[in-house]
Amino acid sequence: MPQTVLADSPQQTQATAEVVLHHHLCWKRRDLDGVMAHYHPDIQYHDFFQNRVVCFDQLREYLQASMPRDPDEAIEHTDRIRTDGDTAFIQYRVTLRGGQGLVSFRTSEAITVRDGLIWRVNEYASLVHEPATSRSSSQATRPTVSRLGLSPQQLSYLANDLQQYFQRQQPYLDPELDLQRVAKECGYSRNQISYLLNQVLGQSFYRYVNQARLQHLLAALDGATPPIRIDELAFAAGFNSLSAFYSCFRQHTGLSPKAYVKQISLRARAQDDG
Repeated sequence: MPQTVLADSPQQTQATAEVVLHHHLCWKRRDLDGVMAHYHPDIQYHDFFQNRVVCFDQLREYLQASMPRDPDEAIEHTDRIRTDGDTAFIQYRVTLRGGQGLVSFRTSEAITVRDGLIWRVNEYASLVHEPATSRSSSQATRPTVSRLGLSPQQLSYLANDLQQYFQRQQPYLDPELDLQRVAKECGYSRNQISYLLNQVLGQSFYRYVNQARLQHLLAALDGATPPIRIDELAFAAGFNSLSAFYSCFRQHTGLSPKAYVKQISLRARAQDDG
């Protein structure tokens, strides 16, 4: 539960804090009616990530698409809710799965409250990439605008749905897998998945698929017994080109398949000798 910091003008600031905190609790409980009850009919909801202004009549559908899917789902707040007069400021992070390193959206909201109702919301989001090896290194942050009608929360759901689909259905085992099939079976459009992969996660569709194939192959290698026929395992994992497999393997492990298999054999012998 985020805390609230009060500034000067105590009465107005206290009233703003109470409205915004109650609004936040309704959001967390997925109480859409409760959330809508906090908005003035003339509200202007500025979503700078999607480059749009949402009026009251559109807000219910707009908010419903981005609300938490589960009651226990929480946004990671990066600061306390701060209030000053009639305005409250909220900062939080939405982390996406499936990227190289940590990929997240840093989002901030400025919420204006008057006469007990929210009149204006300004929401900003920026995309942050942090290397997996060091989260303390400098961060690459850039403004991002979505023209596909997806908020940072919806992009997070898309990334999670895509990952769950790959883990459960293992579509990558089909060497003919294409984007059209993935989009159809996941329930999203080709453009939405392409945007997530290319613009947010920073990788192509085929690189994403080949990474899944490689993880499948590495798991198979852990349980393999000599003689290990790695080319056969590669084709069984869905690779339809040995050159693509060798390239993907070396990028991920830093070794050739032959050197990697040799390491496995040496470890197995050492365990047997021990």
